[in-house]
Formats: sequence, C-alpha cells, structure tokens
Amino acid sequence: MMEPSWIAGLIGGLMIGCAAAGFLLLNGRVMGASGLLSGIVDGTGRANLGERLAFVTGLIGIPAFLTLGGGANTNITGNLLIVAVAGLAVGLGTSVANGCTSGHGVCGISRFSLRGIAATLAFVGAGVVTLAVARHALGVV
Repeated sequence: MMEPSWIAGLIGGLMIGCAAAGFLLLNGRVMGASGLLSGIVDGTGRANLGERLAFVTGLIGIPAFLTLGGGANTNITGNLLIVAVAGLAVGLGTSVANGCTSGHGVCGISRFSLRGIAATLAFVGAGVVTLAVARHALGVV
C-alpha cells in the first residue's frame, strides 16, 4: 500500500499534467507560470490578461486556502532572509532560463523539447548542489 503522502503527490502531479495538457490544447501555448506572471508584470500579456490573472490567482490562492485548514505540512525554514534570497534566485533563474519548472519541466519534457530537458537537468542539478552546500557546508537548512 502506498503512503498517503505519495498518493497526494500522485494526484497533484496528475492535476498539473492535465492542466498543462488542457492549456496547450485550448490555447496553443505552453503553461509556464513564470511566463504567465511576467506577462502581467511587464504588460506584454494584455491580450489574455484575464486568463493570466485567473492562473496566477489559482496558483497562489488554492495553496493559501488549503493551508488555512492546516492541510499542508512543509519543511520551509523559518529564516525569512533565506526565503527571500531563495525567491530572488528562483526569479533570476527563470529569467535566465527563459522559463520555469512548469514550462520546461512539465511541458518541455512532455513534448521532448531538448531545451526543456536541458533546462530541467540544469535547475534540478543546481538545486541539489545548493541544498548540499546549504545543509552540509553552511548548516542553514
């Protein structure tokens, strides 16, 4: 029997995959969270602003709603400086990589995009190295 946490992860992964497939089939575009968000911020996404706002609202709102009932147990650090630096690093990384985990990892790999596969390998590898250094060398995580 699978552990309940694995089942929740499986269900979440299926939901993300179905959302990505639906977005591509209905809109003809890849569902990349950083691209959808950046179109709101820089104004280039005015033509489809409603769907961008709905996506970002759901992306932030649903997890926030689920945590109100104490549903999500995370291992996030209480050190807000680390959280802020990590957020800035993710933002910089998505800008440099021209995409994020949803664009490259979910949509790129599923479409056998070499660019998506290479980007996913790079950011997963960077995450492994960053965690190893932060945990074992710096002792901050």
